[in-house]
Amino acid sequence: MFLGQYQHNLDDKGRLTIPAAFRDVLGEGATISQGFDRNLMVMTAGYFKSVYDRVSAMSITDPMTRLLRRLLLSNAYKVELDKAGRILVPPNSRQFLELKAEVMLIGQGEYFEIWKPVDWEIQKQALQDTEANAQRFALLDLSLFNGNGAGLVGK
Repeated sequence: MFLGQYQHNLDDKGRLTIPAAFRDVLGEGATISQGFDRNLMVMTAGYFKSVYDRVSAMSITDPMTRLLRRLLLSNAYKVELDKAGRILVPPNSRQFLELKAEVMLIGQGEYFEIWKPVDWEIQKQALQDTEANAQRFALLDLSLFNGNGAGLVGK
């Protein structure tokens, strides 16, 4: 599972050292693609396959499905860890984010994100607004307890 925040640098060739905590999870390689925010997503091969299968099951006659496919698939590249624990961030992906050297790697459980530090700082500031968070997340069911307050839901 990808958790935490890490600051790393791209080298001159666009290679990014992956934190040791993330390397074992990447195992058989990964797919990097444009994210839904101004970021990149790095997904394990298994997770990307799940996303691909879900998107592929959607009707291509739906314009939103076609947009989603274009966003995810036209910007997707397979990446593998080299012996030094680095991946090559494709030139198109680096250009999309205008990445120079420093990047932030942000764990998201099944995948991790790559952010330009200034953009991540803006995102972090938004996430630290507790009043806004209460409104944003009110409709999401994050409760571990049922309506009676007794026990975990689904247990």
